[in-house]
Parts: sequence; C-alpha cells; structure tokens
Amino acid sequence: MLSIVIVVLATVASGFIVWGNDKHRGTYGIALPAGVSVAVSMLSWMVFIQLGFGYLPGLTWIPWVLPIIAGTVAAALVVNFLGRSRTRHDTAKLTAALRL
Repeated sequence: MLSIVIVVLATVASGFIVWGNDKHRGTYGIALPAGVSVAVSMLSWMVFIQLGFGYLPGLTWIPWVLPIIAGTVAAALVVNFLGRSRTRHDTAKLTAALRL
C-alpha cells in the first residue's frame, strides 16, 4: 500500500512541474497536468500489480518507477497538445472579436 502513496505523491509533483515548465500554462488550470499524471500512473500501477510485477524478485521496481514515468509523459503530452490548441483557438476568437 505504501507504493501507491509514493507513486501518487511523485506524480502529483511531476504534474505541477510539467505545469510550471509550460509556456502556455495560462490557458488551462493548474490541476490538469497533475490530474492526468495521477490518473495515468494509478491505472498503470493497477495493471502492473495485477500482472504480478510487484511481487516478483528483481522486478519490484516496475510498479514504483514505470507509473511515475508514464504519468509524467502523459501529462507532458496532454499539456503540449492542449496548450497549443487552446492558445490557437483563443487567438482566433480574440482576433474575430476585435475585427467587429
């Protein structure tokens, strides 16, 4: 049970770091990358535990490390896509409003 708590805390922190490093962070909330990171890491943690990797000698690091990496990568991908598309959409809406 301790491994899931550590994974959650690490992925929340990595989600906030991803948010802090994004230059388009003003277009979405601070909780989005942290939420995506936690959701992906918890899902992957459950899959790894169900596959039995948490109880195999020499492979106990898999449910600890890989979910954190997967959550961080997922948060970075979502932020990259959403930040660019929201910025483009907001700029188009602002341009349309200023032309009136």
